[in-house]
Amino acid sequence: MSRNAAALAARVTGRRFQSSTASTLLAQAEESFGKLPETAQRKELARLGEIMKADWHKVSIEDKRAVFYATYGPHSRRRPRMQPGDNWKVLGGVVATVAVAFAISTAMRSSIPKPRTMTKEWQEASNKYAKEHNMNPISGISSEGYKGKGFVQSS
Repeated sequence: MSRNAAALAARVTGRRFQSSTASTLLAQAEESFGKLPETAQRKELARLGEIMKADWHKVSIEDKRAVFYATYGPHSRRRPRMQPGDNWKVLGGVVATVAVAFAISTAMRSSIPKPRTMTKEWQEASNKYAKEHNMNPISGISSEGYKGKGFVQSS
């Protein structure tokens, strides 16, 4: 009869057994574990390790949650690398880097003089040379009725 009463109580309450070794800290593990000093965290992990050595079915849900949080929670080594607001810092850094790269490339391109072959006189002389030597007689500058600019690119 007492066995049936225990089973009925377990079904009604949803718990089979309550671990008596749970500390008061474990009830609020999520709020307090990450704020503890490292020595206190080690003590709690040792205490939780002792709790988990017991029969897994006899450990309460709260203790299982506390063990999971202490082991895999977002604290110490598992702390998220990105904090709120870090996305804007990354975006700002990327924009600044691209702006600096653009400024450097613009300065480099503007500081170098154009090659001598890019002058209009040189390109017109290239057109004259191409016509004299009958270069590309089918569809190019030496063909009959050609109306293009030829080699002239600069203005």
